[in-house]
Amino acid sequence: MMAFSGFSNRFLSIARRFSTSSSCKGYNNLTTMKNDIKGVRKITMSNPKKRNALSYQMMEDLIDDIALGDDDPSLRCIVIAAEGHVFSAGHDLKELSQSGMPEKVFEMCSSLMAAIRNSPVPIISVVNGLAAAAGCQLAAASDIVVCSEKSSFSTPGGNFGLFCSTPGVALVRVVPRQFANLMLYTGEPISAQQALQTGLVAKVCEESQLDEEVIKIANAIMLKPRDVVALGKRFLNQQVEMDVISAFRLGEKVMVQNLEYANAQEGLTSFIEKRKPKWK
Repeated sequence: MMAFSGFSNRFLSIARRFSTSSSCKGYNNLTTMKNDIKGVRKITMSNPKKRNALSYQMMEDLIDDIALGDDDPSLRCIVIAAEGHVFSAGHDLKELSQSGMPEKVFEMCSSLMAAIRNSPVPIISVVNGLAAAAGCQLAAASDIVVCSEKSSFSTPGGNFGLFCSTPGVALVRVVPRQFANLMLYTGEPISAQQALQTGLVAKVCEESQLDEEVIKIANAIMLKPRDVVALGKRFLNQQVEMDVISAFRLGEKVMVQNLEYANAQEGLTSFIEKRKPKWK
């Protein structure tokens, strides 16, 4: 996709059509571009010459871009995309060959995964091309993944003598174990349709429809109150590591807690009164 200050021209026009305001703010880091349009932040990895490798600087910039939304009540959704035809080819192998860098790079990568998990708003990764190794990890760690038909996903670290251990952590949590094993042990790429069938991505569409599909999802998220969505995201991430009985018990407490929210009371009242809710 051609970028225009972080948004493609098509994304801008569609976003303005779906949003209630056309205000747009743009910011640039060393390796990323960030734009906000009425509740949606699009972060674009903008180092196509290096195939948007998740270098130390790239990951630091992504963390900064994501974390800036933690205390912004107007932010409802974050979209992570990439300039060029490679979402991300993974870590910069040249960087990993430098003395003292591997520990820093992998520590920063874990911090990026934590930033995605801890963000109070859903994070959508938009893949239009290859997502390999740590790039596949970034996608798998996102709340929702939308990709084009031409996209592919792989964990080929073993081909270079470096097993994709940390990408495997994210991968085995979103796809069946047998399929994760196939990807990790063989390093062979899977297609967009295979990614959809195994649960690695939520939707596959034509490249020309990517922007519109993402905005539809973002718009649906924005119709819900931010505090309720944040509570739901936090709960989903907590319960996935629990046994089923403990997860249900936690779910009971969270739903009781949720009912105490002003927005929950407004939602129930609006349903009874047969009107649209007015979220705070």
